[in-house]
Amino acid sequence: MTSRFDVTLADVEAAASRIAGHVRRTPSWRSPALSERLGREVVVKLECLQLAGSFKVRGVANRLMMRTPQEMGRGVVAVSGGNHAIAVARGAAAFGVPALVLMPRVTARFNIDATAAFGATIELVESAAEAFAKADALSREGWINLHAFDDPAIIAGNGTVGLEFIDAHPELTHLFASIGGGGFIAGIAAAAKGRKPTLSVHGVETEGAETMTRALAAGEPVTISPTSIARTLGAPFVTHRTLAAATELLSAVDVVPDATAVVDMRWLLQAEKVLCEPAAACTVSAAMRRAAALPEDAVIGLVLCGSNIALADVEALCARFAA
Repeated sequence: MTSRFDVTLADVEAAASRIAGHVRRTPSWRSPALSERLGREVVVKLECLQLAGSFKVRGVANRLMMRTPQEMGRGVVAVSGGNHAIAVARGAAAFGVPALVLMPRVTARFNIDATAAFGATIELVESAAEAFAKADALSREGWINLHAFDDPAIIAGNGTVGLEFIDAHPELTHLFASIGGGGFIAGIAAAAKGRKPTLSVHGVETEGAETMTRALAAGEPVTISPTSIARTLGAPFVTHRTLAAATELLSAVDVVPDATAVVDMRWLLQAEKVLCEPAAACTVSAAMRRAAALPEDAVIGLVLCGSNIALADVEALCARFAA
């Protein structure tokens, strides 16, 4: 049985005050092209324009600004092959903290290079299990373990996306956001539903990365071997904390095919002039499925969460799925 979710609206509000000036308040606006396509009013939150290319800098900044005096001189360690790695490297550099990032050997070169550019030490590991075990061991030695999705401070920081979105657009009735390990949508839902309890929040996964879908079916976290091309959704498991958030706060979790997410990634680039990862574009795919069944006066919010994808990868994915 899962525990109660332990991150509140007050936690997210405190994080918003704490990180103001350290992150970008990203724009949001009504999208005429998406509104026409879905047949419902659609508002987008362009977190893909965030510093370091994704929402992850918010949670990292919040956690680092909450360091205790005892932690001030120690380094940080993180497990990630994606946006969290880049954000940790950037945050550590900004706050003058040494950073070790444990990355799977299969990590895309773009993400390795982006992480290294901020000065982090990178160690390539064979498996997620090995990486998490080493991070836990280092935390016992005094390192700050910046868990990508199971740290309440990081969840609260990342949840400031939802706070900004609902404050700017209180007319939202339905909100769609991606799920990797579940920490991002947990924070968003805590914030947005805290402000507007009637809001319906939908999580989105891609086929081959349906970690939360499987956990909800099992009633407990399960470990998977992700195969989706949406690499930043490829968490090997969710946690009891994020599963509790999904159980308490989400209306549904939708799973969309990789091919559909890539088609919508290209569509967003052409129609909105915005480059997103498939992990962000999949929210369009899910909303497309749901839109016709929603009330005619529904206002749909889509969080476009990240843009860290190499142009060569965009071209290859479009050639494979969206030709």
